[in-house]
Amino acid sequence: MTRGHSRQAAASIPTLSVVVPMFNEEAVLPTFFARLEKTLADLGVTYEIICVNDGSRDGTHRLLAEAHARDPRIRVLNFSRNFGKEIALTAGLDHAKGAAVVPIDADLQDPPELIATFLERWREGYEVVLGVRQNRNSDTWAKRVSAKAFYKVMNKMARIPIPANAGDFRLMDRRVVDTLRNVRERQRFMKGLFAWVGFRQCEVGYVRPERSAGSSKFNYWGLWSFALDGITGYSTAPLHVAAYLGSFTALTAVLYGAFLVLRRLLFGTDVPGYTSTMVAVLFLGGVQLTVLGILGEYLGRVYEETKHRPLYIIDSALGWSPEDLSACGEWAANPQPDVSD
Repeated sequence: MTRGHSRQAAASIPTLSVVVPMFNEEAVLPTFFARLEKTLADLGVTYEIICVNDGSRDGTHRLLAEAHARDPRIRVLNFSRNFGKEIALTAGLDHAKGAAVVPIDADLQDPPELIATFLERWREGYEVVLGVRQNRNSDTWAKRVSAKAFYKVMNKMARIPIPANAGDFRLMDRRVVDTLRNVRERQRFMKGLFAWVGFRQCEVGYVRPERSAGSSKFNYWGLWSFALDGITGYSTAPLHVAAYLGSFTALTAVLYGAFLVLRRLLFGTDVPGYTSTMVAVLFLGGVQLTVLGILGEYLGRVYEETKHRPLYIIDSALGWSPEDLSACGEWAANPQPDVSD
């Protein structure tokens, strides 16, 4: 590559990429774009906004198309269906070109104005700047308690701790993003992956407000599934627990068997009790099923990895050339003709 071409390529790379996973965010999008674009304009840096439409069923697609027509720096990826927030975030990171990348939710619980502070810390030499919630008063009591318990249990089991109360809202240097792009596991727990890659980090605290509009897409069953994916995807501690539980049960059975033999030799035969038999059978059966369930969770993850399916499928896009998208290999076989140059 010639020196002139190198300068041209460097000039085309924005300073900042903002990645926004979206699912049914029609109600909040006008307010979100107004605040985000004002913040980015005040920063005085070149930027792009990458919106990943994760199979929305409301008017999100239409509003994103209107936003792109108004400002080509707003670039849109439309999935063929709902793949989940972790995958939508992955797709945004895959296509972000900025020297620094900031994932943010569209619900405005992560204040866009904090990006200015993120950039200051980044320029000081930090490669990851975490947005840490100073309190969770905007969440329900049940969600606060469950979140605290999750982080406590998770960090007890994991070899690499996950910062408590730090969500996806953060700034990452280009080196960090390129490293994450090389991690292609199917069952993705992004908070764990963010912690796993490491790099020089600092924290910026903020108070998380209520949602600006709309409602949360997570229900308690979804949060439980998310926590289970996080634990099994980021730690093998449950397998150790299963091994210890099996060993303890076997040892207990041996000791109890020795007790029965000794009692038989010393005192003769007792009338067998139905209750003790049922307790023993149910206890051992419960232990076996628990261990099998833990093994099944990990075996299922291995099964998903062996399929080698793409992480996501892009049905259509706005703001990319077909050549840009085909490089990632996640493009639909017959793409919709709404790709913008």
